[in-house]
Amino acid sequence: MRTFSDLGQREILALAISLEEEHGRIYADYADGLKDSYPASSKVFSDMADEENEHRRRLIDLYRETFGDHIPLIRRQDVRGFLRHDPIWMVRPLGLDKVRKQAEAIEYETRKFYDHAASRSTHTGIRKLLGDLAAAERVHETIAQRLEQEHLTPGARHAEEKARRNHFVLQIVQPGLLGLMDGSVSTLAPLFAAAFATHDTWQTFLVGLAASVGAGISMGFAEALSDDGELTGRGHPWLRGWITGMMTMIGGLGHTLPYMISDFKTATTVAIIVVALELWAIAWIRARYMDTRFLQAAFEVVVGGAIVFAAGILIGNA
Repeated sequence: MRTFSDLGQREILALAISLEEEHGRIYADYADGLKDSYPASSKVFSDMADEENEHRRRLIDLYRETFGDHIPLIRRQDVRGFLRHDPIWMVRPLGLDKVRKQAEAIEYETRKFYDHAASRSTHTGIRKLLGDLAAAERVHETIAQRLEQEHLTPGARHAEEKARRNHFVLQIVQPGLLGLMDGSVSTLAPLFAAAFATHDTWQTFLVGLAASVGAGISMGFAEALSDDGELTGRGHPWLRGWITGMMTMIGGLGHTLPYMISDFKTATTVAIIVVALELWAIAWIRARYMDTRFLQAAFEVVVGGAIVFAAGILIGNA
């Protein structure tokens, strides 16, 4: 890799052309990735891509006038000091917040590059154009705001906010809720069966730990392998699997940890209280994000938990 100070004016101009082309393509990918769920924001990035392409055209025209037709290939990864941007534009569906934050970082970095490049240039035409582009990057945020005002009408903002919430529920809340329900309910039977069969808190803790970890791994892989997310929009399968697996494990460990208490009655009392809190949390999440009435959600999870809890006690006392 070369340092920026090693580049001549010809190479600086070639690098600027490469940056503008890259940014234009990134913004075009943003626009393509957002068009189904966030059409208004997609239009914003489409217009920003056009802006970058216009910058590239002006740079190419000046380069040809000054140095000829051959433009050497110099990219950001060939020069020290540039940030590496994660290729989030390749992920579908795109997250709107991440896209906007990365676009802001790109514009800031580009502005700093043009400021530095213009200060080093001795060619009047190059210095003027780089200065103009630096100024353009400074107001790009204003341009973005103007484009948002133009395209993101109140109705469009409401629709995008609704779409964002739906994606959050589909990709984060549902996998997490699935894991929490499975971990909180499915581990009740083996845990309390071991507890009432042995009255040994440590052995009960080991059974609950094994059940929680095993259920977490099983649920994580089951969720990840059930759907690649391409058609359903449920997000990256391994992220969903990780969320489901972790929440399953947490749901099981919640009422397992009290059995680290040596006194059996105290440990069981605390475990039952934790189970009640877990079931309340499940009912609250369903009421908050799944449009289910709280009393209905509470009744359903309490009945399910009570059945599994009773089964565990019966087996443990058999």
